[in-house]
Amino acid sequence: MRYESYVQLLGSEKLFDGFMVDVARKRFRRADGSEVEREVVEHPGSVGVVAYDERFVYLVRQPREAVEHDRLLEIPAGKIDAGESALECGRRELAEEVGLKAERWSELHTIYSSPGYVDEVITIFAATRLTEVGANPDAEEQIEIVRLPVTEIDSALPGIADAKTLVGLLMLKRELGR
Repeated sequence: MRYESYVQLLGSEKLFDGFMVDVARKRFRRADGSEVEREVVEHPGSVGVVAYDERFVYLVRQPREAVEHDRLLEIPAGKIDAGESALECGRRELAEEVGLKAERWSELHTIYSSPGYVDEVITIFAATRLTEVGANPDAEEQIEIVRLPVTEIDSALPGIADAKTLVGLLMLKRELGR
């Protein structure tokens, strides 16, 4: 879901072309007619997956060097590859990171990761009716699969620092009526 925009892009100059992100200097016109210039980290978008069954929510614990954290607890997630839909990315990431396949998918919410300087949009899905397919993480990933009892979501929330995971778990609580 994209939110309605009242800002018009006037121009863009690429400053950096990277593997995960690009950086551009952009000029915008606001709804009131004023113009501003911003450096924007351009990201292709990503997906988070709240995979759960009657007993567990399936999370991953992994190193996140950018925030100097060696055991960050998160929902399975990843960057959307070129030509891939958000749903295809979610299916791929769930299988790679947790070794699960889901029969039912629904979109829980769409969020911006940090809209002050990054254009990344994160689509958060719920995935249910799970079956095991065997995890196949990328070579550099060090993933520990964590099965969090659904009944312990509330007590786990204070220990979670990842925003997409907090949003995903809170949306799940709403879906489950808890």
